[in-house]
Amino acid sequence: MARIIILMIIVASAFATYSLTAGKQRATAAEAAAPSDGRIGALRPDESELRATLTPIQYRVTQEDATEPSFDNAYHELKDDGIYVDAVSGEPLFSSRDKYESGTGWPSFTRPLAPENVYTKTDRFLTVERTEVRSVGADSHLGHVFADGPQPTGLRYCMNSAALRFIPADSLVAAGYGAYTELFRK
Repeated sequence: MARIIILMIIVASAFATYSLTAGKQRATAAEAAAPSDGRIGALRPDESELRATLTPIQYRVTQEDATEPSFDNAYHELKDDGIYVDAVSGEPLFSSRDKYESGTGWPSFTRPLAPENVYTKTDRFLTVERTEVRSVGADSHLGHVFADGPQPTGLRYCMNSAALRFIPADSLVAAGYGAYTELFRK
């Protein structure tokens, strides 16, 4: 029990060192209001299908708001051209064109590919306020957005690889995402 408490204190201290004043102002300005038209969760399969199709880590991350280990996940070092979609619903979420190396060990992006497919909400885990990012269609937990990213947005969408599925640029048409091929024309 003492180890858990010490670990919680260490994690809380690490989050507390993040500049909450300037960071919160920019992140709050970037927060999108959750759609109120009933779209949230509309593409989420039923529980039995989720358990049958998702790996245990995908289920924990997308359905139970867990965080995968840093530096030990599928996409933090991936540099290929393509898009990242919701592992649950297939909604387009991020582009490799907006991906950058943040040094955090998770895939990080400056902005969503399709802003209408994500929404944010306040997360107060361990009493530290953060901005959680979720998919609209499946209501999957994706990760968090922070106001310490590079320009042009100043934002860092720090996502869990387990919440994403990568579609390579040369497979976009075959996978049903042909509308995004223009992003990768040389």
